[in-house]
Amino acid sequence: MSIDRYLTSEVFDPDQMRAMGIAFDHACLSLGLADKNDQITKTIAGKVVEAALSGERDVDRLYDSVMHWASNA
Repeated sequence: MSIDRYLTSEVFDPDQMRAMGIAFDHACLSLGLADKNDQITKTIAGKVVEAALSGERDVDRLYDSVMHWASNA
């Protein structure tokens, strides 16, 4: 799955987009999400974007922040 389809007006550089995409794909795989139109998948994408907007650029930390959220949801 690509995180691109979940972005609205945010602008990220190519390296940050790559990190976000990897973290998103890994989180979806870890959570067993396959439906691109599922609300939880959209929420996971939003959490990755949220972490990236706060300045996070590291793939592992982006992934960890989403998984931390998911485990507490």
